Amino acid sequence: MQPQKEPLRPLTAAERLALEQVARARSEQADRVARARALLAVAAGKRFTEAAQAVGRRSGDAVAHLVSRFNTEGLAALDPRHGGGPPVVYDAAARERILREFRRAPDRERDGTATWSLTTLQRALRRAPDGLPTVSTVTILQTLWDAGYTWQHSRTWCRTGTVLRKRKSGTVEVTDPDATPKKS
Repeated sequence: MQPQKEPLRPLTAAERLALEQVARARSEQADRVARARALLAVAAGKRFTEAAQAVGRRSGDAVAHLVSRFNTEGLAALDPRHGGGPPVVYDAAARERILREFRRAPDRERDGTATWSLTTLQRALRRAPDGLPTVSTVTILQTLWDAGYTWQHSRTWCRTGTVLRKRKSGTVEVTDPDATPKKS
């Protein structure tokens, strides 16, 4: 048997507890559960290949990469990373900039519209001095979807899970607490 190049560092009590909770959770993502179970198997003294087979994987190399990542990042190693394709260009700050521009009421003179469409929002973001000169409508659309907005038949954007209701006391905004679970 070949010695492991980078063995798993000792787990803290909080890390072990968190890994056990993720490994037992039925509502957790399957890949996170498999990663947690693999790390717990390695912590119990199993070799990388044995830990991989215990969670239904073929390669011990993937477990070795997971262990290496866990040693440096901690519990963040359970979360999936960018899974291929072109690299992510717009980080959280850029996405917040898109949402900030979207939440601003459009000016008819400057923006040429009364309500935002993807192209008018794109034009405004590209022209702004602190804007995003190469942002695409696809990026804007994905950012709005991730923030919980949907495009309505009335040609307006609407926050998913919130609705205006008429009451005796006036119009109130009602929020559905289960909107995000219903979406996925």
